[in-house]
Amino acid sequence: MSARDAENGVKRDSKRDAENGVNHNFARAVKESNSENPVKKSKNYSIIALMIALFVSIFSFQLNISMLSPALASMEYELHISQVQVGLIQTVFFTSAALFSLFLPRLADHIGRKKVLLGILTATVIGSFISAITSNIVILSIGRIMQGSSGPMMPLCLIMLRERVKDGKRYARLMAILTSVNGGIAGIDALVGGWMSSACGFRSIFWIMALIAVFAVFLVIYTTEESKAVNNAKMDWFGVITLSIAFLSMYIAIDESQKLLNARFWIIFLLVCVSIVFFIIFWQIEKHISNPMVSTNYMKHRRTWGLLSTTLLTMTGVFAIMNGVVLKFAQDKISGIGLSEALVPFVTLTPYAIVGFLCGPISGFLASKYGYRRVLRSGILVSIIGLLCGIFVMKNPSIPGLAALSVLLGISYAGVANIMLNGLGIVLSPKDNPGYLPGMNAGAFNLGAGLSFAIIYAIMGMFNVNITQLSIQSSSSISASASSNAASNAVQNVITVVKSVPSCSSYVSSMIVGAVLLVGAILCSLWIPKSED
Repeated sequence: MSARDAENGVKRDSKRDAENGVNHNFARAVKESNSENPVKKSKNYSIIALMIALFVSIFSFQLNISMLSPALASMEYELHISQVQVGLIQTVFFTSAALFSLFLPRLADHIGRKKVLLGILTATVIGSFISAITSNIVILSIGRIMQGSSGPMMPLCLIMLRERVKDGKRYARLMAILTSVNGGIAGIDALVGGWMSSACGFRSIFWIMALIAVFAVFLVIYTTEESKAVNNAKMDWFGVITLSIAFLSMYIAIDESQKLLNARFWIIFLLVCVSIVFFIIFWQIEKHISNPMVSTNYMKHRRTWGLLSTTLLTMTGVFAIMNGVVLKFAQDKISGIGLSEALVPFVTLTPYAIVGFLCGPISGFLASKYGYRRVLRSGILVSIIGLLCGIFVMKNPSIPGLAALSVLLGISYAGVANIMLNGLGIVLSPKDNPGYLPGMNAGAFNLGAGLSFAIIYAIMGMFNVNITQLSIQSSSSISASASSNAASNAVQNVITVVKSVPSCSSYVSSMIVGAVLLVGAILCSLWIPKSED
């Protein structure tokens, strides 16, 4: 062996030893780093199992709305309460859902989303149990408040899905599947609720709600992972309280304005002033506090106001149309079709829910390919076309026409626009505060629902017509022995009643107003920035 070969051999051996030493040192460093900074190993949860858990959780919330709606008349009869009191119980639930939606997603960022989801599911179980066993309207209202804690179920589940599914296109498709249950499962839950109410009483519905929520609890425990935001600062409870007061005041003011001519306008004015004052206080708190619920920089950003204004106007333009005007038109024997109450859902809400449920996954696929904003604007645009076609239906009442209108709005709003608005609330949220925008977006949904009835019904009322009806009151003073007196009393008990009822112009005006509001929604959607995904 030459001296040169020996020298090369030594160099190769030294190089190999050095590389082995580096590899050994690197492995040892990783091992030491892992021992110093232990990370909790994640269980290999299946996406399918996660989707089932989140789907059942969302469904348990949706049952509080869709399944109970057909049982309201049964509640009135079995509890011996008035229609106004039944309406108050429903208002309590929706108000509770709106308030909890404002801050629970943000609280979940701090203490863990799985913990909060299990907490609201447990509250739903307890609330359902209380509502099922009580005969006291006050206790029933408490039960409904506890059920209302599930209001942020949708945004919370979508955030948990986003934490697990990082790919934006895949998330869009899965998100649409979850959001499609937001209107019920193709109307079947509402039909089952009506059947159970007539066969077993309204209490049976609350027992079903409790069982579904218990099932959701077990699924969440065993198939989901805990997640929270990186920022572990303390919760801004002063911001929560002031924002809740501002929101609640505005919500009650809107609810009062729905009474139209019977509304107490001084109360509405006072509540609006209270809402403005507390929102200013909330703004000042968020500006100066170190750990704000919502940074004022975020509130100024167009991702916030662009999305919230679009959600508000979209809900205002559509919600009362499908959940009020169309149903009223279907039963109206003077200017509408004159269907019986039992047939109305099969022509309106059932086809609306079916197509919305089926179109959800399709809209998610389109969003993954073309983007949320483009699909959202397409859905709103088709909704505008649907309302303009609704003018023709209102002028030419027919069952096929009304069913076609319901299907068109089911596709465009329930199957597209509603899903895109929920999805944008998640994908536009900043990484250091993922809970604020979904919570505020849920508040915009609730405010829009209330404003929709207030605005559209107020416009409809301007075109109502007065009709004269004869009303025969029961006469207990009629004597069988005096036929002449009986005849006289019978005449005296026939009274004339002047009643204000919707005209064809009333229904047409509602369609026009809804379309105008949706045009505003499209314009506001131009402010929505492109998501980072």
